[in-house]
Amino acid sequence: MALTKVSTGVVDMSENTGGLVIAKGTDIQRPASPSIGMIRESTETIPGKVEVYTDNSGSPAWQFLAEAGSSFIPLTVDYLVIAGGGGGGVGGPGAGGYRTSFGTGNINGGLTPVENTLTLLESTAYTIVVGTGGAGIVGNGTGFQSASGSDSVFSSITSTGGGGAGTAGASGGFNAGVAGGSGGGSHNSFPAGAAVTNPVQGFAGAVQGGCCGGGGGGAGGPGNANTNGGVGLNSSITGTQTSYAGGGGGYPSGGASFGGGASGGNGTGSNATPNTGAGGGSGINGGRGGSGVVILRFPISFATPTVSNINPAGGLTINNATVGTYRVMTYTCTTNATVSATLTF
Repeated sequence: MALTKVSTGVVDMSENTGGLVIAKGTDIQRPASPSIGMIRESTETIPGKVEVYTDNSGSPAWQFLAEAGSSFIPLTVDYLVIAGGGGGGVGGPGAGGYRTSFGTGNINGGLTPVENTLTLLESTAYTIVVGTGGAGIVGNGTGFQSASGSDSVFSSITSTGGGGAGTAGASGGFNAGVAGGSGGGSHNSFPAGAAVTNPVQGFAGAVQGGCCGGGGGGAGGPGNANTNGGVGLNSSITGTQTSYAGGGGGYPSGGASFGGGASGGNGTGSNATPNTGAGGGSGINGGRGGSGVVILRFPISFATPTVSNINPAGGLTINNATVGTYRVMTYTCTTNATVSATLTF
């Protein structure tokens, strides 16, 4: 194709009531050897956005033009960030912290109002961390303590891991429940774990006054002194209503105790459901808390963020779904280890 070079510095289209048509195409159709100042419309990365090839601090690259006015669509991101749940002991463990901007009303952790949607920048890196669930106790022993869950993070949002359960020592002594996103339950005169504040993300665990352990706190309610765990909360951020962050049940004197995502029995406590942030079940051998999850929802006009710096390698699972005009990204950890990564929109 022949090139016509305009020798003047201005293209005068003042008598034209239409518009200037510029080059457009997919990313693979970009010029093989672009020159600084080239301009085109992307039909792939973010359809309908204009990009220019520019020298950004000595690193030439295609960059989208900043837009303003009523036609500009900001990168607004709703989130659900759930930390890992605590591990089971004699008391029920607490659920991982529950923080969300999606929905309306007091449906955030601790039955507090939903938080503000995040407004993010394109071509900017953001940290993501998906916390694992805490391990339960194995047998009774002096000083034994079930583990709390690990924190989950996205950008400026941090959800605190669920508190570990109060546990029994070999000589009959007990340990208190641990504070966390929701607190761990405990036995008799030993205090239960409190829920963190600033912001509130769940509820405290409970103290059981007899031979057994109180339930762990959940995102939607406190632990129960009769060993049941606090209830979780439902979210529809993925388009399907799902329960998250229920407290683990405490060790009962008979039968089974239940939590909002985990149940404990007289023998080995059950593990909580992965990717829910629920507390594990309690027993002589406590169950592992459920791993956390980070879910992001934003307009589909924006591309799937790129992922880098995954640690440990291969430890992150990613699901990309479409709900109406929104893209929903779900990030979970694949092992019993916290995973971190970098997202760039």
